[in-house]
Amino acid sequence: MNPMMNNEKRQSASKDEQQAVPPYAYYPQPIVTDEDKINLMDYWWILIERKKLIIFITLIFTIASIVVALLATPIYRAEVLLAPMGDEESGGAASALGQFGGLASMVGVDVGSNSTEHSLAVLTSRQFLDVFFQEEKILPILFSDMWDDSSGQWILEEGQDPPSMWKAYKVFSKSILMSSIDKESGLVTISIDWKDPELAAKWANDLIVRLNQKLRTIAVAEAENSINYLQEQLQQTSVVDMHQVLYRLIESETQKIMLAKVREQYAFKVIDPAVVPEEKIKPKRAVIVVLGFLAGFMFSIFLAFLLSFIAKQREAAK
Repeated sequence: MNPMMNNEKRQSASKDEQQAVPPYAYYPQPIVTDEDKINLMDYWWILIERKKLIIFITLIFTIASIVVALLATPIYRAEVLLAPMGDEESGGAASALGQFGGLASMVGVDVGSNSTEHSLAVLTSRQFLDVFFQEEKILPILFSDMWDDSSGQWILEEGQDPPSMWKAYKVFSKSILMSSIDKESGLVTISIDWKDPELAAKWANDLIVRLNQKLRTIAVAEAENSINYLQEQLQQTSVVDMHQVLYRLIESETQKIMLAKVREQYAFKVIDPAVVPEEKIKPKRAVIVVLGFLAGFMFSIFLAFLLSFIAKQREAAK
């Protein structure tokens, strides 16, 4: 046989063997032992051995959650449904206010109406709520645990200051007063969350009345200032066309004042006033108990495995 042919066959066989061997065959393979295999039965026997501990801890957590759910102060929500008052609801006088926007910009007078966002910003402003707190004497109600009704004084520890208006505003604006706008309908919902349902309804309705009054006062004051400014401009100019513009602007601002004084629900029209709620919104006692049970069960299982691991480590160290 030709030696050249033998060499070619050997080289071909060598190439076939190399292709048949997978590329990872030359890397060291991990050694899998029985100890590395997860034995679910071991875990099960750990739970069986520690079942008393698991039942005890789960029971403790569940009882604690029941106590918390029963002792938690119920909170009620009173809601007011509002519709922003637009030009279409204000009649001809209100719609006439916007037709002089271009003329008013020439002399620096703004005859536009406030937006819903602006009105809600006034509602949640510190200045507006501080007046509400003072007139309604809300601080002793918000911090009733520090107030003595019999003496009419704060119960303070040594070096402790009475609750401030800043603290009252922080609590009220973050946890009690809420507002939302429906993007589709444009309706506004103002809600009060408080432990006294009658007081929650009263606060919600009073806030809307005060807000409309506040915005009416602001609108009248701004219109009166605009009229005074326009009258000054009348005296300083001799251009007849400019006189006509200023007179029309004065007329529109006068109509604005009349509209604000006539319409009590100036910024918002009450569609559905707040009523005394009969159902609490929190606490959700069933949810608290279920979460307490699950937390206790998961913690007890973790503790059972941890104790079993510690016991094995001690046995191995002996």
